[in-house]
Amino acid sequence: MRLEKSATVNEGADSIYKTDISDARWIAYDILGNIGWITYLAMLAKMIRDREYGNAAVSTAPAALMITGVAELISERIEGLDRVLPKARLYRGFGVLTLGGITGIAASAVADSSKMTKSAMGGGAVLCAVFAGLLLGKYKITDDK
Repeated sequence: MRLEKSATVNEGADSIYKTDISDARWIAYDILGNIGWITYLAMLAKMIRDREYGNAAVSTAPAALMITGVAELISERIEGLDRVLPKARLYRGFGVLTLGGITGIAASAVADSSKMTKSAMGGGAVLCAVFAGLLLGKYKITDDK
């Protein structure tokens, strides 16, 4: 029965995704994800302050992805689109934020910085990737247009 329903939903560029995640779970994921990307950016700023420009250069692309995802999520929240999103906005927000976290894990692993900086940056990237990814995974395509 479920297979029949999913076969009738047309997944295209204008598809709409919806989540029924509870407010408590949303807040928990949101707080932990925010701690993650903020920690990552703080460690990037520390690298720049400490004149570790090579490490900072490697870490900039994931930071840019995280900032892009956060900016999209803020614009979605302003427009009241928290729980129902078009496909493009879903992936531009949670998708890009998850990708930023994943690439941030790799960047922190290759950075030649102090253990504390690498650990904090990597931990932040993990939090960002995991909790943005969990929110992304809770959205399901709907046939509402």
